[in-house]
Amino acid sequence: MVDYLLGENGLENVYAWSIPVHAAIILAEMIYSHVSEAKLYNGKDVATSVYLALLNFGLDLVMKAFAMGVMFFFYNMRLFTWDFTIWYWLLCFVITDFAYYVLHYVDHHSRAFWAVHITHHNSEYFNLTTGFRSPVLQPLYRYLYFSPLAFLGFDPWHIMVVYAIGQVYGTWVHTQTVKSMGFLEYILVTPSHHRVHHACNIKYLDRNMGMCLIIWDKLFGTFEKEDPTVPVKYGIYPKMPDNRPDTVLFYEWRKIWKDIKQPGLKFSDRINYIFNSPGWRHDGTGKTVRQYQKDYFQRKSRQRQDRQKKSA
Repeated sequence: MVDYLLGENGLENVYAWSIPVHAAIILAEMIYSHVSEAKLYNGKDVATSVYLALLNFGLDLVMKAFAMGVMFFFYNMRLFTWDFTIWYWLLCFVITDFAYYVLHYVDHHSRAFWAVHITHHNSEYFNLTTGFRSPVLQPLYRYLYFSPLAFLGFDPWHIMVVYAIGQVYGTWVHTQTVKSMGFLEYILVTPSHHRVHHACNIKYLDRNMGMCLIIWDKLFGTFEKEDPTVPVKYGIYPKMPDNRPDTVLFYEWRKIWKDIKQPGLKFSDRINYIFNSPGWRHDGTGKTVRQYQKDYFQRKSRQRQDRQKKSA
């Protein structure tokens, strides 16, 4: 069993083991959605999620040898050598989860990476198949975030297996059918936390970036609790004009290309259009998420003050 999970094919074995489990849980949620008339699923939306997942998986296979080669390059120069005890595995899990948090944070705060990640967020539905709605191009650079872990002495195969197990859990939190997980809400990323992450409400944007542990969001100020007075609205704003496969895949890249082609731009402006926060504009007419949220909370504060004055 150890060789099955931790060998060179461990990554594929984890995914292969998870497929029937995913299928059973998705079928159960679909039945629940139909019986309860919750309308959690849409056929075209599910097809788009499967299409993106297959593209991502294909690119992952193509990149596997190169990505692992880079990670083993750093592993061969590792600073530490660990005994494979339970503490090694726990530390590998925690530090891999943190590396994903950093990756996910960058994906939301740098436009080129958001252009990759946006495919995971554009659906107006939120169900278990949304978890398969993969950022297709992420395998091109994801290994760079895990390479420092290899440099610290964690075997690259172990890193990727732990990451794959985390991804399996991360798929399961894409659901509206689980309202709360009790005390686990304080430790893990839960469906409630991840509903917030997929919301396009201003209050919820760029929040709850973790995959398994919610502690990173609480430590670094990106945590937001689901607020019953602010119902989650899924998707992105503005909406994509259509759900054609090429639109979903290249939507933000086309917008970036249009921006950097503007005449008279300084070179630094063109670079900013690629790598600065989504919403940044060289003439100051755009708003980033932080600016939108600053305005939002100031407005809410004024509204509270006005209500207090009226009730006084």
